[in-house]
Amino acid sequence: MNGIQLMRSPQTIRICIVEDDNLIRDGFALLINSTYGFKIVNTYYRCEDAIKNIHSDAPDVVLMDIELPGMNGIEGIAKIKKLRPKTNIIVVTVYENDELVFKALCAGAGGYLTKNMQPGRLLEAIRDIQDGGAPMSTNIARMVVASFQKNRNSPLTARETEVLELLSKGKSYTTIAEQLFVDKETIRTHIKNIYWKLEVHSKAEAIEKAIKERLI
Repeated sequence: MNGIQLMRSPQTIRICIVEDDNLIRDGFALLINSTYGFKIVNTYYRCEDAIKNIHSDAPDVVLMDIELPGMNGIEGIAKIKKLRPKTNIIVVTVYENDELVFKALCAGAGGYLTKNMQPGRLLEAIRDIQDGGAPMSTNIARMVVASFQKNRNSPLTARETEVLELLSKGKSYTTIAEQLFVDKETIRTHIKNIYWKLEVHSKAEAIEKAIKERLI
């Protein structure tokens, strides 16, 4: 064409948000819609509604919370991936415990961000996942790497390992219970099981043995 090349505009990335907090949902939508090359096709309060409209919305990317009314985000991820395998899903949540991270990734999430990120990080993550990346908050990525460095033959469950890690950081039973959203008695039961499995009789012995055997 007389040596002149036409510039192609980048394809608009279509995005759905599933988030039950109105302020956060509206804030994300405003940020994304005001960014060139991005378009919010729908926002939802519940997973069930997002799944019902997934084919008509045809999103490239879904931003998914975990704690939602009705169906939780992890179940929602699995259902969306089954219906539209090519849709990329990024978890955006307040939760950082490794059990939820791995459940989300196993269900089909391609990224995992925490809500305390800078706004620009969300936009970067959307571009990144569309380019084949796996965007994660720094602390989440560190957690994933650490899990591969642990002894895979640990006698402890994922939750017991988490409790022991928090104990090793000097957290109290009350703080651990609050952080894991369980009651203090549940934490005591986990610790009894840890002592029994590791054949130790104190917190110090449990932590020492766990570090030595790469259980935490």
